[in-house]
Amino acid sequence: MTHKNTDSALEAINALNQKLDLLTNAVQSLAKKAPPNKLDTQSADAFVWSPNDNILQPVQKVNRVDILLLKGVDRVRDILLENTQRFAKGFTANNVLLWGARGMGKSSLVKAAHAHINKTNKQPIKLIEIHREDINSLPHLLNMLRTIEARFILFCDDLSFDNDDSSYKSLKAALDGGVEGRPDNVLFYATSNRRHLLPRDMMENERSTAINPSEAVEEKVSLSDRFGLWLGFHKCTQDDYLEMIYGYAKHFNLEIEDDLLKSESLEWSTTRGARSGRVAWQYIQDLAGRLGKNIH
Repeated sequence: MTHKNTDSALEAINALNQKLDLLTNAVQSLAKKAPPNKLDTQSADAFVWSPNDNILQPVQKVNRVDILLLKGVDRVRDILLENTQRFAKGFTANNVLLWGARGMGKSSLVKAAHAHINKTNKQPIKLIEIHREDINSLPHLLNMLRTIEARFILFCDDLSFDNDDSSYKSLKAALDGGVEGRPDNVLFYATSNRRHLLPRDMMENERSTAINPSEAVEEKVSLSDRFGLWLGFHKCTQDDYLEMIYGYAKHFNLEIEDDLLKSESLEWSTTRGARSGRVAWQYIQDLAGRLGKNIH
């Protein structure tokens, strides 16, 4: 072999080695970024699911109020507490859809019920919030939770689906559980302003374009049927609203005359154009600030 050929061969080998080094570095980099295959469920009682990192992010301080402060929702509160208590004790329980008027405490009730049950439960239930845009990852999360010796409530706040959104099929599959069935240690709680989770025009569009319209619409409506409990929240009356106001004022020791509290809170709701638990809480925050008090 000539000297020139030898040099060419060496250059080719060096080039190949460089490419192999690049490939090795790329593989090692991917390995370092590979998500953990085991979820940490011991660091807290509440988490947020992060599908991109394949982890549960612990929430050390959950934004919630005491369940005794949630007024005007006594019936649905008791039903949710009973369902959650059965689940905590290891008995069968239902997935729950809390639907209805805005600001009436749907998500607050879920978080408050979780805290209330855990006060007396030897093995705390873990609350995992999954964001609406991450619903597609729900089947994967369920498979991971299936092998963990703990009980979980998966919570999705303000759940709904828009036109051309097919991720509802992932939710249906997760609630049904596929061949293996839904894990016995997992429940799914969701809040929504819609009872059927899907807009009417979406279902009407399916009806007009489907080969069998009735079957297409049935598939859309059947999503809500996967929830064993439907808990409805309706607009509160003036008496319910004032009960919320008085309850908050007493709990936080806000010193104000009853007549003034009533007139101010009613004027507050009038300016907002609505009466709800959220509006009541916003007024109480304003009142506490004017009185120089911090409330949590």
